[in-house]
Amino acid sequence: MAAYAVKRLFYALFVGLGITFVTFFVSQVIPIDPAAAALGENAREEQIREFRERYGLDRPLLVQYGLYLKRLLQLDLGRSLRTGRPVAEDLKEFFPATLELALSAFLVALVLGLPAGVWAALRQNRPPDLLIRLLALLLGSTPVFFLAIFLLDLLHRKMGLLPGPGRLDPFLIPPPVVTGMVTLDALLARDWTAFRDALAHLVLPAFVLGSASAALLARMTRAAMLEVLSQDYIRTTWAKGLSERQVVLRHALKNAALPVLTLLGGLLGGLLSGAVLTETIFSWPGLGRYVTQSATSLDLPAVMGVTLLVGVVYSLLNLLVDLLYALLDPRIRYA
Repeated sequence: MAAYAVKRLFYALFVGLGITFVTFFVSQVIPIDPAAAALGENAREEQIREFRERYGLDRPLLVQYGLYLKRLLQLDLGRSLRTGRPVAEDLKEFFPATLELALSAFLVALVLGLPAGVWAALRQNRPPDLLIRLLALLLGSTPVFFLAIFLLDLLHRKMGLLPGPGRLDPFLIPPPVVTGMVTLDALLARDWTAFRDALAHLVLPAFVLGSASAALLARMTRAAMLEVLSQDYIRTTWAKGLSERQVVLRHALKNAALPVLTLLGGLLGGLLSGAVLTETIFSWPGLGRYVTQSATSLDLPAVMGVTLLVGVVYSLLNLLVDLLYALLDPRIRYA
């Protein structure tokens, strides 16, 4: 297992290297002068020339790529043209907000989608199954921006049940920053007022972001459970007189977990990288808003930094999923 983990980690590093290669050379195709963009329109020709010499922009592309990799090994992702700060500092500031939102949305998808899929499979072609399939179709096909605006208007503006955009009420003092995730920081500081407020602000964006994933998870779980429930050993457990709960939890669900686990790994990675619209509508200061603003202002170092981070996270999630396979299925052994 340890040797396989090291091998997969090497593959993840190789994927990261490929991502750096693609993002770097794609950035060279965009018709923009990074030196002029960094120094502004009023920069003199001497300043632009000095900037190019300092960062190696006057050298061949392969040499520039080598310098880029050298800076990456030093955890130097460059400097954002928009914020004027190192990209690594920007990612350190904005990534915890996206991670908090993505994990909350993942929890919503797990809590709603997994039981719904199991229940639909156990009640195949009966009213509960038909209702769950209809709701999954509606949630999976509803655009994120429409669902977000509709729920904001209904639950916040008209009914006042939930707070509006943002992570925390502007009149509250934020808890001391430890992890960057407001709910967790409030728990660590035992600031229950800030915790309740941050949790209330998290409900709507987490549900909006996780709704489509919950629909997809419910459909996948239903299909996997139906396949397992049709097996002979499951019929044998029913014949032995085991209860429905024992059959589902001890036998069926565990054997249906592998395809569901594969989907869960992809869903979490997608939630981390696909929160652009949700973060924009709910004024959530995460990577989605950061990369959107960076892309519109042609801030290439920032876009490349976010792309590299998301690619590495995807690779690590795939590694985690592969390792969990062996824990769920004793027939799988990694040499």
